[in-house]
Amino acid sequence: MVYGKTMIRTYKFRLYPTKHQKGIFTQWLTTCRILYNNSLAERKNEWETKKISVTYNDQAAQLKEDKKTDLFLRRVHSQVLQDVLRRVDKTFKNFFRRVQKGEKPGYPRFKGKNRYGSFTYPQSGFSIDYEGKKLILSKIGNINIKLHRQIPSEGIIKTCTIKRDVDQWYVCFSVELPDLETKRKTEREITHAVGIDVGLKSLLALSNGETVENPRWFRNTEKKLTKEQRKLSKKQKGSKNRKKQRIKIARLHRKVRNQRSDLHHKLSNYLVKIYDVIVFENLNITGMVKNHHLAKSISDAGWRQLIRFTQYKAEEAGTWVELVDPNGTTQFCSDCGNVVPKKLSTRIHRCPYCGFKIDRDTNAAINILKRSYSGQGLPVEPVGHAPLGDG
Repeated sequence: MVYGKTMIRTYKFRLYPTKHQKGIFTQWLTTCRILYNNSLAERKNEWETKKISVTYNDQAAQLKEDKKTDLFLRRVHSQVLQDVLRRVDKTFKNFFRRVQKGEKPGYPRFKGKNRYGSFTYPQSGFSIDYEGKKLILSKIGNINIKLHRQIPSEGIIKTCTIKRDVDQWYVCFSVELPDLETKRKTEREITHAVGIDVGLKSLLALSNGETVENPRWFRNTEKKLTKEQRKLSKKQKGSKNRKKQRIKIARLHRKVRNQRSDLHHKLSNYLVKIYDVIVFENLNITGMVKNHHLAKSISDAGWRQLIRFTQYKAEEAGTWVELVDPNGTTQFCSDCGNVVPKKLSTRIHRCPYCGFKIDRDTNAAINILKRSYSGQGLPVEPVGHAPLGDG
């Protein structure tokens, strides 16, 4: 079947601004952060003192008046400032939505000095010089950009966001791909389906017997991070040495984050390329990380990110990603269907009813595949398949 639909994709590129341009970026971030905090404070004070709800239009009108007397506001592109007000408006709308649904509200918070790291051109004021490899920003100038991949010619760039990551700068384009035809395979065309059990001992266990070792990026860097954090605690607050040490620690965290994302991109590319249907458990990861014994390991594995990467890549490739009920996938025998209770420390599934013996995680992966709509009636690939590729 063929479905025509519009999709939004984000394209991220590294920027190499000059020292002067970095100064402008930093100044704009400071101005945007102050505007954000002032706008939030205005809404908060008006409601507490007068029970008046301040809207985006109210603050946008006030912004025009403030720019007449504020030199720093005049230096920033007008649409960038308007986007800041939209961010404030969105945070309050999300707050009221959570209140209505009975969720934990989370009242909007003020942004500290290092808690505001991006600004956005929402409509215009930016362009790309593909030949000269430059990003052209209104009121800033031409900035060197590494265009490591091409934005589709049929795509429409909707927004341009400049983002700071410790001591590096990036640009993120939100691109609308109109009338994208996604070819979905029919049931008759589905020949390769796989169930996947995510875990901590093995990052992935597939229903065909393949496994992917959990790299434990953060765990392997933890000792070094602890040593550097100890050094940071001894630095005088506000000193240049403390700032240097803070950046050093942030770089370590960035390295771990990039290593994790790189592996997840490679795994998701491989899965989408090989399989027509990919079945994961619909895990309540938010609830699982509340267990303080496992929270750090679960966050280090990054299950949610891996599933999200696989979902959007499958959508473009014309394959399916299904999420099934995770309840009891480990406890059922994938061969005969009987319940075989086992503790978390039991790594081998041994069925006393049919004598079936298999790795615990592989047994769960087979059950996951069988629970999916597409996996019902499809033959399960034999255990012992070729090693999982790295993309």
